[in-house]
Amino acid sequence: MNISELSKKLRGKFLVFDGPDGAGKTSQREMLNQTLQDAGLTTVCCRDPGGTEIGDRIRSVLLDYDLATMDVACETLLFMASRAQLLAKVIKPALNEGKTVLCDRFVTSTCAYQGAAGYDPKRVIELARFALGDSWPDVSIILDVDPDIGFERIGRKPHHAGKNRQKNTGTASLFEGCQPDAMEARSVDFHRRVRELFRNVGTYYPTPVVSVDATGKPDAVHKAVLEALSRAVE
Repeated sequence: MNISELSKKLRGKFLVFDGPDGAGKTSQREMLNQTLQDAGLTTVCCRDPGGTEIGDRIRSVLLDYDLATMDVACETLLFMASRAQLLAKVIKPALNEGKTVLCDRFVTSTCAYQGAAGYDPKRVIELARFALGDSWPDVSIILDVDPDIGFERIGRKPHHAGKNRQKNTGTASLFEGCQPDAMEARSVDFHRRVRELFRNVGTYYPTPVVSVDATGKPDAVHKAVLEALSRAVE
């Protein structure tokens, strides 16, 4: 594969890494970031939800507390609010400067996670059109992994899912990665639904979605990501 040619195609693009918990999104984003920087591109990395002062406050509400009493529509709208702020303050300015943006999660996550909680994924797209306007990712990379493998990677046992959910911690402990967040702590069946929704999101998502098998070693997955991008980006 010609990395130089691929990097030219990816200059000024908005790319998203997404997938089930434990799929390796952050690791693969960082590997691609390094590859693109080595090829001479200027990149910006961000995460969703969060990435701005306001977005991080919303992130804490969404991921640091027990969501059992939160209506799924409220949950979905909070994700969109954080996303709109990230787009306005980080993503759009970077793209306007010709930088390549690599984001850890985006609208595809809401389609999968809130979809698994009972919210219609196609309504998620309608809300996202309001929040994003025409500023959608150029390519969304779904890293596909079975929940059992994902749980093993993040140090959790499947029978622990749905237990010991955080409540009123008052600190953003998920930022240090030391406890399962409110999404991770839902049941195994929930996470299996999430995986299936991720696998189907490309059938209705308005911009290209590619799926990459994330069960292999990081270097092998990175190579597969590069190959998928080379096919998806014009």
